[in-house]
Amino acid sequence: MSGLAWTAVAVFTVAYVLIATEKIHRVAAALGGAAVMFLIGATDTEHAFFSERSGIDWNVIFLLIGMMLIVAVLKRTGAFEYVAVWAAKRAQGRPFRVMVILVLITAVASAALDNVTTVLLIAPVTFLVCERLDVPAVPFLIAEAMASNIGGTSTLVGDPPNIIIGSRGGLSYNDFLIHLAPLVVLLLVVFLGLCRVLFRRAFRYDPTRAAQIAALREGDAIRDRRLLVLGL
Repeated sequence: MSGLAWTAVAVFTVAYVLIATEKIHRVAAALGGAAVMFLIGATDTEHAFFSERSGIDWNVIFLLIGMMLIVAVLKRTGAFEYVAVWAAKRAQGRPFRVMVILVLITAVASAALDNVTTVLLIAPVTFLVCERLDVPAVPFLIAEAMASNIGGTSTLVGDPPNIIIGSRGGLSYNDFLIHLAPLVVLLLVVFLGLCRVLFRRAFRYDPTRAAQIAALREGDAIRDRRLLVLGL
C-alpha cells in the first residue's frame, strides 16, 4: 500500500473511533473525516459526488429527506401521542400488555418511517404512561429501541443500511418485504417472550393506576386535525 492509502486508512480509523466514542458529535466527525480525505487527495469531487460506484448515493439521501419531512409533519399533529395513549387504554393499564402494544406499534412504524425518529416520538408518551402506571420507564424504552431496529429491518425504507443495500444491489421494496418480513415477525414473537422474562419485575399491576390511564382521552393529543389529514 502507498503512503496515501495508509493515510486514508488512518483518517478513516480516527473518524470511526470518534463516532463510536462520541467524543465529537458523529456528524462533525464524519464530515471532518470527509474533508480531510479531500485535503490529502484521497478523493476528488468527481468521485465523491458523481461516481455511481464510489460517490454519494443521492437516491438514499433524498429518500431519507422525504421520510424525515413526512415524520416532521406528522409530529406536529400529535398523531404519535394519540397512538400511544390509545395503546395504553386498550391494554387496560396492564404493564406487559402496554409494552406489547407499544413494541408492535414501534416496529410497524419503524418499517414505514425513519426508526430513530419513531422512537424519539414514542418515548415522551412512554414516560407519561409509565408515570401513570407507576412502573419504571427504562424497560419500555429499551424494548421500543430494540423493536425499532427489528421492525426497520423488514422493508427497504425502514433503515438507512437497507436503503443503501437496495440501491446498490438493485433490490426492490418487495424483495425486502418478502424475504425479511416473515423473519421479523418471528423475531418479534421471540423478543416479546424475552421481554416478559427479563423485565418481569416492571410489570406491577395497580387497579387504581389503571383507572387513571382509562381516564385519558387520546383525542386530546391531536393538535391539528387538518394537518393530520393532509399529512396522512
